[in-house]
Amino acid sequence: MIGIKSPVWFYICGAILGLYKLFLRDVVFEGGITVDYGKDAIVFIDGNNFYHNIKKMSINPSSIDFFKLCEFVCLEFECNRKKTIYYNSIPHINDGKKVYWSHIKFLENLKKLPKFEVKTRKLQKNSTKEILEERQHIISKLDLCELCKPKAEENCNFCVGNIKTKEKGIDVMIATEMLEKSIIRKECDCCILISGDADFIPALDIIKSNGTDVFSASLPSGYSSELRKKHNYLVLKKGLILDECLRD
Repeated sequence: MIGIKSPVWFYICGAILGLYKLFLRDVVFEGGITVDYGKDAIVFIDGNNFYHNIKKMSINPSSIDFFKLCEFVCLEFECNRKKTIYYNSIPHINDGKKVYWSHIKFLENLKKLPKFEVKTRKLQKNSTKEILEERQHIISKLDLCELCKPKAEENCNFCVGNIKTKEKGIDVMIATEMLEKSIIRKECDCCILISGDADFIPALDIIKSNGTDVFSASLPSGYSSELRKKHNYLVLKKGLILDECLRD
């Protein structure tokens, strides 16, 4: 019988541990044991897309733990999270100091999360041309008769003020950096996009054709069916968010 303190016992334990790491690829981190899948992923988050869709689910955006969210998504796609890049617009301080500083605080807290980067652009005001186009679009959807339409056009200024600013350049920034980090710099084995926007399909197609795994994850609202057909995806349903991705 081999005693627990016997050198042979330690050799056996060492061999078992070596095989365990070889086949299961477990790596011990400070927080416990995490599976190492051998594939590093960068997570790209379309913050504006996520914010508006999480509100549609009647979930307070400030209750989301983005660290938990990203770790969960990477686990589902069997990737190691190398880092997360969160993209968002910054409102103008003249549109409300409370909203502005609340948003700044939110972004600063994101930067403190492990392996997180935050990239921003300022919200741009709509041009006069865009406001007029918005008004015409609203009126055309009302299906008014010829008598009512002129009156609606005359008094419709109130209904175009609901979109004073809009996000410009964020989608381009995300697509460009996904291509750069996945193909040019080869910083990751997997590219994970948290957005349901079909506009990203061309960039994801190029990334995939160059040998990098591509995945998308999004809330159900606004999740493009075309995007889901083209690439592996994960639907972040309400129950999943409430169970796995809320702040403590």
